[in-house]
Amino acid sequence: MDRLSPERRSWLMSRIRGEHTKPEVAVRAPLHRMGYRFRLHRRDLPGTPDIVLPRYSAAIFVNGCFWHGHYCKRTKMPKSRTDYWADKIAVNRRRDRRQRRQLSSLGWKTIVVWECELKRPEELANRLQKLLSEP
Repeated sequence: MDRLSPERRSWLMSRIRGEHTKPEVAVRAPLHRMGYRFRLHRRDLPGTPDIVLPRYSAAIFVNGCFWHGHYCKRTKMPKSRTDYWADKIAVNRRRDRRQRRQLSSLGWKTIVVWECELKRPEELANRLQKLLSEP
């Protein structure tokens, strides 16, 4: 496998978006079709949730399986710099847990949607509907 130059790697990493990603849009579309109205990227909330439904006090995080360390087949540890990646993903997991706890202590319901769940949109829509209809 050819190693990328630091400049090329930096350019590739700069192309990774943090907002309005395809997975995020794939979650927003069914929510909108179901009649839910929401806000995006509320910076005044811990963790800046991707989707916020103030009426339901619900915050939705749309997480990439690799970056946030989901235990699924999409999460494959790179063969190079494994120590770096293992540490980075562990830090991301701890941060995510801390932010969800902070939101919970403020009275918010948190929902995490994993990238791998987007392959079954009907199941995802049912799950969101169920979670948002709970008191």
